[in-house]
Order: sequence, then structure tokens, then C-alpha cells
Amino acid sequence: MSVTIANMADLRSSRERIVEAAAALLTEGGREAVSTRAVSAAAGVQAPTIYRLFGDKRGLLDAVAGHGFAAYLRSKTALEKTADPVEDLRRGWDLHVGFGLENPAYYALIYGEPRPGAKSPAARDAAAILENQVRRIAEAGRLRVSEERAAHLIHSAGAGITFELISLPPERRDMELSRLARESVIAAVTTEKPMASDGTTGHAIALRAALPRIDALSAGEKALLAEWLDRMVD
Repeated sequence: MSVTIANMADLRSSRERIVEAAAALLTEGGREAVSTRAVSAAAGVQAPTIYRLFGDKRGLLDAVAGHGFAAYLRSKTALEKTADPVEDLRRGWDLHVGFGLENPAYYALIYGEPRPGAKSPAARDAAAILENQVRRIAEAGRLRVSEERAAHLIHSAGAGITFELISLPPERRDMELSRLARESVIAAVTTEKPMASDGTTGHAIALRAALPRIDALSAGEKALLAEWLDRMVD
């Protein structure tokens, strides 16, 4: 047992050294600098150790992305919720853009190469936080489109404006662009007041958001009702 525990500790130590070495190389030289040879030398391990711990280079890069994104995710999760979920969304947007500008190498690693049907663990965690923010807006009756459509639009607009600002020299970055994009997206997917103008759609979206917590229906009944509500919203 003691040997197994010692081995696990050694693996954990090696993993941490490798991730930290790769993160330093990424910050200093971009993704191209994160080669297996360079990481091995910087971490003081053999190349097979990297493959044993991470599977392949993609696995290593995902681990590095998680390392760099950890502080951001903690700060985003720690944002105290207010009574206004739309205002909370604004703060989440600003935090997202701020992370990208402060950590362009990490941001490009996480969002720069979309893989259909696959996301890094860090990107999945961030997406889950955004989905929760959108669900709170839906439950408040202030979402004018489906949760899925709103989350996709918010994320794509936020990522687009972040990459645009990253591409500009710091002295030319107009942060008003981020505010204008943010407010345009919020206007497109939310209402000023609950159930504004189209009460039927607003009620359908709110009920769809609350559906997972309804215990009076079976799984099959929930699935059927979810399909009907989605069709009403669309």
C-alpha cells in the first residue's frame, strides 16, 4: 500500500512539474514553443512520462489550458449572485473578455481551435457557468429565445470580440467595442421586464428552464413537454 501511495505521489509531482513547465513555455513563446522535447527538458522528465500521464500532446495542452483557466474559473464561480441575473451576465462577460486580454496565449489555446463535438475540460466548465447564468435569466422570465440559442450567441459574440481586441495593439484597443457588443447581445436575448410583450413565449421559456426540477412528471413526460416547449419557443 505504501509503495502505491508513493507512486501516486510521484506521478502527481511529475504531472504538476510537466504542466507548470508547459504553461511557462506557452506564456513565453506561444503554442509552438510547447513541444514534447522542450517540455521534457524543462520539467526534467522523459518524453514517455508525458504520454503516460496525458495520453498525447492534445491531452497535455488541455491540462495546460485547465491550469491557466483555473484562476479565471474560480473568480467567475465566486462572483456573488445578485437579484438581477442579467446584470450578473454583464459581469461574467466583462470577466471573460478581461481574461482573454490578460492571458492571450491561454485564451487562444482554449478557444482558438474549435473541435466539433469536443471541448477542453476548461472550456466545458466555462460553458456550464454561462449556461447556468442563462438559465437564471430564463427562470426570471426575461429570456426571449431558447437557452441553447442564447448561450451560443453570447459565447460566440464574446469570443469574437475578445479575439478582435487581442489582435489589436494595446494602445489601439477600444473597450467600448466590448460594451457595445455586450449590450447588443443582451438586447437580442433578454427582455427588460419579465414576460415582456410576448407572454406566451416568456412563460414557455421559464417553464422549460424549471422543467428539470419538476418531480410530478416522469422522465418520458418531461422529454415530451420539453419538445413541445422548444417548438413553442422556436
